[in-house]
Amino acid sequence: MASSGVAVAILVISFFAMIILRFPIAFAIGISSVITTLYLGLPLEQIAQLMVKGVNVFSLMAVPFFILAGEIMGAGGISDQLIRLSNALIGWMRGGLAMVNVVASMFFGGISGSSTADTASLGTILIPMMKEEGYDEEFATNITMTSSVQGLLIPPSHNMVMYATVAGSVSVGRLFLAGYMPGIILGVALCIYSYYMAVKHNYPKGDPFSIKNVIKTMASSIWGLLTIMIVVVGVVGGVFTATESAAIAVVWSIFVSVCIYRKIKLTDIWHLMEKSLSTLAIVLILISTSQVFGWLLTYLKMPEMIANGILGLSDNPIVIMLILNVLMLILGTIMDMSAIILVCTPILLPIATSVGVNPVHFGAIMILNLGIGLLTPPVGGTLFVGSAVSGVKIERLVKGLLPQLAVMVIVLLIITYCEPIAMFLPNLFMPE
Repeated sequence: MASSGVAVAILVISFFAMIILRFPIAFAIGISSVITTLYLGLPLEQIAQLMVKGVNVFSLMAVPFFILAGEIMGAGGISDQLIRLSNALIGWMRGGLAMVNVVASMFFGGISGSSTADTASLGTILIPMMKEEGYDEEFATNITMTSSVQGLLIPPSHNMVMYATVAGSVSVGRLFLAGYMPGIILGVALCIYSYYMAVKHNYPKGDPFSIKNVIKTMASSIWGLLTIMIVVVGVVGGVFTATESAAIAVVWSIFVSVCIYRKIKLTDIWHLMEKSLSTLAIVLILISTSQVFGWLLTYLKMPEMIANGILGLSDNPIVIMLILNVLMLILGTIMDMSAIILVCTPILLPIATSVGVNPVHFGAIMILNLGIGLLTPPVGGTLFVGSAVSGVKIERLVKGLLPQLAVMVIVLLIITYCEPIAMFLPNLFMPE
């Protein structure tokens, strides 16, 4: 008879062994699940059924639409408009171009919902601009990468849709609202850090402030910014579901990019759909294999074991949330963000709720936490994109990235222990 203890060991050890060997994360999840299933003597047909069940969820239809909308808006000239708007607002300050980077990421991330897309799109424009103005290329790249994490928090975010799906009865609208304040606070913290670095290294100021220029750039940027309003206001107001809002975002992004900004043609949409499909394929196979992995964890009672182990260390909510944050930060260095959301939410969320943390609040904590993981080797996707865009080696980037990571961790702790930051807007506009 198969031992549950041995099965747990097989599942966990085989999974992390393949991660260390640099297997694609979806393959590591799937293969370890198959090996464990064979050891337990369970029918392999169950794996296929669970994989289909994992992706046969209506709310997940929002994910491909949000991914496609982000691709279209990224290629459709919206990034140029948002950079001009950000420059008009704060480019006149000492180190203003670095702050422009942060604010542009706040705007663009709210449209793309992707940290890597933000870094790839804005980085190709802003990093060379900052280097020409006298900024160190490591700092220019790092501030581009760290500020891009705002896009994971500020809606629409397909990662939040995934979390809501895995967490169960969690409102996507409330999650969207919960991301605004943490995203803005992260942006303000990075702007303060940018100003400190600008004073320390005597980075230049931009052009003088002009209200006329602000109005002009605001008028040209409003079409892109309306994407956020259409999605969020529509979902929060109950006009349409998250899936419907994502589809509307695609239609609107095509209209703005083709008819207003005229940076792409209708024929270019097919190429952007191909890029979206490659990203979507990765996401869907992760979701399907994670469904099997998560089912095995539950079957082997691992969530209960982990919960009892953590709660056995302390019954203090402050200590428990600190442990959960440290655990997610560690996992973020070795696992993909989507995989952690899919695999770890069923394990960690019950622990958080047992000490009084609202599932919506925990969603904001998890998304920011795992966003930090995108900046850390060995599997930091945003770190790799930033290195590729700037041409700076990862080793050089990581050294200069440490102070900014410290700023992000401080913001994470503030959001963790000050619940109203995340919950004020959801409780105001969508009370339970």
